[in-house]
Amino acid sequence: MLDFLQAVSDGVLFGATYALIGIGFTLVFGVMHKINMAYAAASIGAAYSGLLLLEVMAGAPPAAVFACAFLAGGLLGWVVYLACFHFIPLSHPLATLMSTVGMLLLIDEVVVHATDGMPQNYPAMFDDVMLHAGEFTLRGDLLLVFGVCVAAMACLLALLYRTRLGLATRAVSQQPIAAQLCGIQVAQVNAITFVITGLLGGLAGAMIGASVGTLSPLLSGPLTVKGLVVTVIGGLGSIPGAIVAGLLVGGFENVFQLYRGVTERDLYVMLLLFAFLVFRPGGIFAPRGGRD
Repeated sequence: MLDFLQAVSDGVLFGATYALIGIGFTLVFGVMHKINMAYAAASIGAAYSGLLLLEVMAGAPPAAVFACAFLAGGLLGWVVYLACFHFIPLSHPLATLMSTVGMLLLIDEVVVHATDGMPQNYPAMFDDVMLHAGEFTLRGDLLLVFGVCVAAMACLLALLYRTRLGLATRAVSQQPIAAQLCGIQVAQVNAITFVITGLLGGLAGAMIGASVGTLSPLLSGPLTVKGLVVTVIGGLGSIPGAIVAGLLVGGFENVFQLYRGVTERDLYVMLLLFAFLVFRPGGIFAPRGGRD
């Protein structure tokens, strides 16, 4: 039982990063009704950008590396929007989908060539801190990751529901033509949405690197899959659903790894997705049915 509780707690703490990745997919889908397949790869690319600061300033504090990854994520989000959405007719969904797949491959290739495909050590904070309650322990670095991710989620929700930008974003998500008739610049809102999700993705990539201790180009593929799983389980377009689903997937993933090993872990995560698709296809926060 102690091993089970330890696995669940560590998984839920790390699952906050999955929640951020899922929020990025969910927010873009909710606003533009498109899937940005390059999102997780851009998040890892932003985390690698933070390492450039260590190349320029040896001995830079980890907080500065995280801040650099955060800002680089916003910049990459804007670049992805320009390259994959702004100049492509949104009436052709396959074109935007394939363009983001191409951007995913491009970012992966850039990272592989820049690092020779080798994992890179990533700075961490409070990695030597352990909180003990008897035999039960909590890692300090995972607590930091969880706290930072929760703070980012709270800021995002406040932005969406307490600001004029959030009001415009929700208006574009619900009725883009009506929002445009009301004077809202839809293209500008879409670009800002990609910048915001890019900032969250850069932070998520940095937190993943800090908790694992290394970054690898191989992370973008699994993170893309986990982000899509979280988006579907939480309910397409539901940010609270993405938050809950991210924590749920993180906890279940660690439990599966405890009992079945790392080689079968992702298999059971896929089975969890199939279970939701069969018994609750709309996700945890499925939208209510009714007239549109």
